[in-house]
Amino acid sequence: MIKKAIFPVGGLGTRFLPATKALPKEMLPVVDKPLIQYAVEEAAAAGVEDFIFVTGRNKSAIEDHFDHSHELESTLEVKGKSDALAVVNDMIREAGSVSYVRQQEPAGLGHAVWCARKLVHDQPVAILLADDLILGKSCLAEMVEHYQGGNMVAVMDIPANETKSYGIVTPGVDDGRLVEVKGLVEKPDPEQAPSNIAVVGRYIIDPAVFVTLDAKERGAGNEIQLTDALAKQIGRGKFSGLRFSGERFDCGSKLGFLQANLAFAMENDALAPALQAWIRDRIK
Repeated sequence: MIKKAIFPVGGLGTRFLPATKALPKEMLPVVDKPLIQYAVEEAAAAGVEDFIFVTGRNKSAIEDHFDHSHELESTLEVKGKSDALAVVNDMIREAGSVSYVRQQEPAGLGHAVWCARKLVHDQPVAILLADDLILGKSCLAEMVEHYQGGNMVAVMDIPANETKSYGIVTPGVDDGRLVEVKGLVEKPDPEQAPSNIAVVGRYIIDPAVFVTLDAKERGAGNEIQLTDALAKQIGRGKFSGLRFSGERFDCGSKLGFLQANLAFAMENDALAPALQAWIRDRIK
């Protein structure tokens, strides 16, 4: 079982300025929850018990979000708003299960993951990127169900002309759900991409990856890339990609964020009918 998960939340969120000038991008709401809460709930549904946040400056809102707000809770209790109080209390994790580590420089995803190394204690660990929001069954739960050691990434098939935006898999044996990872390349041009199988922001990594990250080698964008460190594990043990069943939204882009809000709202019985009617009228 995978009991620990890392949430890299130290990014600046420049694509969403000015909204993210003072608000972490991971706190941007999709309907009524911030992105980071969806990621935490997905991890919890997969059996994760320890939640490790790799933060940066101006990220205290994330810490506050997963802590008690006694004034708010008292006010809700006095006013008899039991449903709202239950929502607030249900999102609080068990005391001692949440840790925060500061990433002192924006040196890439690999560097952010490396910053959490001393809290992992030589066991496989999950990594969830809040920007990748997945509608449907917990993607990480599906990965845990199929995990048999080594490294695993969530993957999806993308249009060939979009490979420059993803880490791309060189596939081996592929049964349509699980694909053997024989190579990884970060953001290749379409004409140089080994496939159209893209890595999505869910990982289960072997502790050996941290040893590779110790070298702090720079890759694409002059950053320490997790993809590069994972690529060096190929041939040393099991490495697979899992095509998950849910629908993924790239909430690191404005369009993907808007699409996610609509899609998740359409899953809400209280919102869907009025929203559908409004959309129909809007696009006439």
